[in-house]
Amino acid sequence: MSSHRLFGTDGVRGVVNVDLTPEFTVRLSLAIASYFKNGSRIVVGRDYRAGSEFISKIVIGSLVSAGVKVYDAGLTPTPALQYYVKSLGFDGGIMITASHNPPEYSGIKVVMSDGIEAPREVEEEIESYFHELRFRRIPWHELRHQVIRLNDVNDFYVEGILKLVDVEKIRRKPFKVIVDPANNVGGLTTPKLLRKLNVKVVTVNSDLSVEPYREPEPIKENINYLSDLVRFFKADFAVAHDGDADRAIFVDDEGNIVLGDRSAVILCKHLILNRNEKSPKRVVTAVSSSTVVEDILSRYGVEVLWTKVGSVIIARTMLSIGALAGFEENGGFMYPPHQYVRDGAMSTALMLEYLAMSNRKLSEAHKEIPARYVVKAKVPLTNRSKLPDLIDTLKSMYSTYYRVIDVDGVKVITDSYWFLVRPSGTEPLIRVFVEGSDEGEVNETLNNLKQIIKEVLG
Repeated sequence: MSSHRLFGTDGVRGVVNVDLTPEFTVRLSLAIASYFKNGSRIVVGRDYRAGSEFISKIVIGSLVSAGVKVYDAGLTPTPALQYYVKSLGFDGGIMITASHNPPEYSGIKVVMSDGIEAPREVEEEIESYFHELRFRRIPWHELRHQVIRLNDVNDFYVEGILKLVDVEKIRRKPFKVIVDPANNVGGLTTPKLLRKLNVKVVTVNSDLSVEPYREPEPIKENINYLSDLVRFFKADFAVAHDGDADRAIFVDDEGNIVLGDRSAVILCKHLILNRNEKSPKRVVTAVSSSTVVEDILSRYGVEVLWTKVGSVIIARTMLSIGALAGFEENGGFMYPPHQYVRDGAMSTALMLEYLAMSNRKLSEAHKEIPARYVVKAKVPLTNRSKLPDLIDTLKSMYSTYYRVIDVDGVKVITDSYWFLVRPSGTEPLIRVFVEGSDEGEVNETLNNLKQIIKEVLG
């Protein structure tokens, strides 16, 4: 772990027993506990990754030693914990998860009382407690009755989603949905939610006795089996979650994978046309999303605000200015009337409501979005000190003739394609996105960008 910066794009993440050692976990947990006031009520939950159980127990013990009252949620999706914290007035939460990272990773995510991940200024304060070893302790005689087991977090979350959709309209349709929770905690909630909506559910990779993991990229290679399953079972769609179930990638009834920003466009149109939402006609999304978003939603008078990559940035931007929705191309969709965080099960319920209200198939809505070729690549980043040189090089090469968005790395938008080059917030990598209407041009652009990165970074 860095000697200064601990938090990445979404919490603290590292390899279990290499970065996230017991010693490091104790120190970080004490720092988090010392940030919260003595007597604070904190909910702790975890996913099913290797290491999450022992990390959870260390976190709980450390919080108790600092005078925090702990409510142990056990296995739960991240959005379920967030919804519980926000709805029932807890002081905060801690989620043990590394979301989509490789299987050897775990992580610790701090949630505030509003259910949203901690903003950067809170992270900095926790980091100062960590580095300066400024930890609070309480006397031994105050340590009794400090841990309470919760058994209703997942059910409370499912019922909260049901309150926000037209349950009867969905139930009247003979929907069939395939759910792939990546052998992780989404399997505890999304199938239950769908069955309460009278949906026939087929689950795959829903066994919590199997080591959970699915590399999120490239999407097509890693969930293409769902295309065959959708066609075989004649399902209305399939939905694939990441490890902590805050994301949802859909596969339509014809077996086509619907990328996250495309499904977000469909859901935003649903909010405007079918739900008649009164929120400001504005969406907040990361620079990694497609420009297709802007092209389509502008027809409905919707403004698109581009931000840095990171769900917490999108969420807190939405909270401060108001928005119809927030989303990322990775399948994270935020619906403010529910909560200002990514929520895979809520997205799934909204998609069902859209199909029920519109009497359309998902493939029909998907075909209305222009087809584009999308390629992504990862380039190892061994020297972050050269990143400014790379950013300056790309801006100087493209800014004269094209639109450039530089809130996070460099995004260049031309008439026929766009690309994004940005450093990962969770791994020592540079991520490269290229999307365009011509496959040859897209691949050529990707190769050119790789060459530029190589020349600048060495």
